[in-house]
Amino acid sequence: MTNFSEMSIRAIREGLAAKEFSAREIADSSIARIGAVDPTIHAFLETTEALALEQAAKLDAAVAAGELAACGPLAGVPVAFKDNMNQAGTHTTCSSRMLENYVSPYTATCVEKTIAAGGIPLGKLNMDEFAFGSSTETSAFGPTRNPWDVSRVPGGSSGGSAAAVAAGLAAVTLGSDTGGSIRQPGSFCGVVAVKPTYGVVSRYGVVAFGSSLDQVGPFAKTVEDAAYALNAISGRDPLDCTSQDISTDFTANLGQGVRGMKIGIVPAFMDAQGLESEVKAKVEQAAANLEKLGAELVEIELPNAQAAMSAYYVLGPCEAFSNLARFDSVRYGYCDPGHKDLGSQYEASRAAGFGPESRRRIMLGSYLLSAGVYEKYYYPAQQVRTLITQDYAKAYEQVECILAPVAPRTAFTFGEVSDPTSMYLSDMFTISINIAGNGGMSLPVGLGAETGLPVGVQLIAPQFKDENMFRVAAALEECYDIERIAPAFADGKAGA
Repeated sequence: MTNFSEMSIRAIREGLAAKEFSAREIADSSIARIGAVDPTIHAFLETTEALALEQAAKLDAAVAAGELAACGPLAGVPVAFKDNMNQAGTHTTCSSRMLENYVSPYTATCVEKTIAAGGIPLGKLNMDEFAFGSSTETSAFGPTRNPWDVSRVPGGSSGGSAAAVAAGLAAVTLGSDTGGSIRQPGSFCGVVAVKPTYGVVSRYGVVAFGSSLDQVGPFAKTVEDAAYALNAISGRDPLDCTSQDISTDFTANLGQGVRGMKIGIVPAFMDAQGLESEVKAKVEQAAANLEKLGAELVEIELPNAQAAMSAYYVLGPCEAFSNLARFDSVRYGYCDPGHKDLGSQYEASRAAGFGPESRRRIMLGSYLLSAGVYEKYYYPAQQVRTLITQDYAKAYEQVECILAPVAPRTAFTFGEVSDPTSMYLSDMFTISINIAGNGGMSLPVGLGAETGLPVGVQLIAPQFKDENMFRVAAALEECYDIERIAPAFADGKAGA
């Protein structure tokens, strides 16, 4: 049976138009593959067979009427969504016992746009609980495994979204990124992963972690596929006041190359403590390839970037504490039975419904926002945020895009990183981009020399110039002949 998730978006659309296969065949094949392969990976928390078949019927009717072109840029493409994105009639659990039985009464704008663009919805994907984590190990429903090595994590918090693409279970998935949660799993799983500029994609209907930091973006096998997906979901949404009127075609400049472009290199990133040699070598190789293609490399300074981690772990928990206050066992979430007063019910329900990492961040946020502490930590963190944003703005006066590592290392084994502080360092190169609101993406550039596992490089664009990073990524992508699907799961294999 054909695995349509291994095909490019362009190939799927052309095959549908030529009637080489039907949308029903795509849906049936994709559902069957998830049933056969996902028990090994555990990327999916819920599948939506009925919705997939309903969408396939609409697409096949459009093909029969000669109207496929009107169905959207993702027509026939198997898609899936991180489980913090509401989709009417499905469970939206955020991988938490707190929302285990919650069924969405409405659909997030990004999900709605993906389906309106012709995507065939396959289901909801595993994640770290409430997006708190960098490994998908904090999911209340068990971890997702990395398709390149099932003894290792896929990254997080969008680990299910990355693993689904890497295992050929979906051609495009959506994730959310608060401090690196799209780019880091993209690097660990060897797929293209895009966090657009804050405001490019509506956050309406996405369960919030840090409202000033969260952004939705796509995972895909190729840069072109990621650009098609971002075209589908970007733009102004009247239901999200932070979304912007974006009319950019992210596929428009993919073939322009990088000759004459100025690409920034941050020496402090390349010399950072904890950056593994195999990752550094891949970033240096990517820089050399860009230079060969005609780009000019420019060393730039981000003097306040070293403070990004400290600022993030003030701002993030504060916003998480505020956002999670709604899960009080009365309006939303798990309700612990047998309590005679509201206070004890509230405390017991939250203690049982939230996992350890969620409780840790709630407690930290509560402390940081308390009287006498707020002025000492929260306000200075916002000042640091302003300085970091200004640093990036100044850097982009010299360059059009920045090249950097995504994560300091390749995927680690389950349980290997148990200390929360060490886990937080997984996002040391990605957090400053969320703080400043810039666009960033992870591009796979082959396997590490020591571990033999995927390595991604990070491309960072000025605010609302995300087409710059797509242009650089498309040119750089041509320098590598890499596996788009993890070898154990390619060509219909079910994996180890």
